[in-house]
Amino acid sequence: MSEDVGLPISHRQRLWLYCLGGLVLLFLIAPSIIIVIMSFSDSTLLQFPPQQWSLRWYQTYFGSLEWRDATIVSVKVAVMTVLVATPLGTAAAYAINRGTLRFNGTVNALLTASLIVPVILIGIGTFFLYARIGLNNTLTGLVIAHTVQALPLVVLTVLSGLRSYDMNQERVARSLGAGRVAAFWQVTMPQIRFSIVSGALFAFITSFDEVVVSLFISGGETTTLTRRMFNALRDQIDPTIAAISTCLIVLSVVLLSVAQIFGRRH
Repeated sequence: MSEDVGLPISHRQRLWLYCLGGLVLLFLIAPSIIIVIMSFSDSTLLQFPPQQWSLRWYQTYFGSLEWRDATIVSVKVAVMTVLVATPLGTAAAYAINRGTLRFNGTVNALLTASLIVPVILIGIGTFFLYARIGLNNTLTGLVIAHTVQALPLVVLTVLSGLRSYDMNQERVARSLGAGRVAAFWQVTMPQIRFSIVSGALFAFITSFDEVVVSLFISGGETTTLTRRMFNALRDQIDPTIAAISTCLIVLSVVLLSVAQIFGRRH
């Protein structure tokens, strides 16, 4: 059996792998492609393929005060989530990488627990907790909840950058008289800044696209864009949802591409 290890893949096997990978990729992106195409339909119902092409649903989205307010709320919450999750995640990743925490493994597991726990459980638990302390339907409550979900992505992204960085450089700077803070800002930070930016972009996307927890804890003047979309789908099928979904797809692709570029530069 050991003789088979390392044997080159034949041309036919490689072709089958490419075909299988292409089919899986097509299966994953086909729903998004259909949504994008339907967003340009002139019909008042979701229709595929469209009989006539139009931008009317994009005009409805950008011209609606309700949709605009919900979008502004989502942007505010996402920006504040980035401002909170990025420094916290960077500090946590730095401490874990240095091994200064007594229970590194436990702390790392707790910080990334929200990636494992079903989001519906997080939403239910957050709702009952906020009901006791009065944070339901508030921007503060949304930012805290979204930070909990975005923090693991920041920690993992920055931690990946730190593990590819030689900490001896910071130790040398400190041995030459630089303080701990000065050594971090002048030596470590410039070398992990791309990882930090990537983590911040992931945090923004996580917050802006989050819907499950927002269904439990947002409402009224703090209704997020994703919650309003869910409500619109529940009440009636409006092609405006397809237009908004297309905008979200484009935004996610752009931000993920930027994060990928920063990662390659790192």
